[in-house]
Amino acid sequence: MPLNSKLFAGDDRLEDCHTRPAAHLALGAQGDHVSKVHTALFLTDGLSVAADELRAQFYGKSTAAAVLAYKKKRKIINHTYQNAEDDIVGVMTIESLDNEVAAHEQRRADFPLEPQNKAFV
Repeated sequence: MPLNSKLFAGDDRLEDCHTRPAAHLALGAQGDHVSKVHTALFLTDGLSVAADELRAQFYGKSTAAAVLAYKKKRKIINHTYQNAEDDIVGVMTIESLDNEVAAHEQRRADFPLEPQNKAFV
C-alpha cells in the first residue's frame, strides 16, 4: 500500500523505505526525503533537528535522536530482531509517521487556520 500523506506520497525514496527493509533511512542519508522526515517529526511531536542538518537535508545525530525519541514514545520495535527502539526510519517508522502526518493534514483541512469565507474577515 502506498504512503498516503501529502507530505510523503509520491516520494520514491520514502515509498521505497516503506516497502523494502533494505531501503531504510539512517545516519548519513541526505536529500529532500530526509527533509520530509524532519518536517514529519516536527508536525507529529514538535521534535527539532539541528539547523545545519535542516539546511543540508541531512540525517545526522540530531535527526537520529529525534527519530529515536519518536520511536520510544510509540514503542516502535520490530520484535523479530530487536529488543529496543533504534534511530533508523524503516518500514514500521515511515508507516507510523505517514499515518500521523495524514491525520494532521486531515485536521488542517477540516479546520483551516484562515477563514474560507472572506465575508467573515
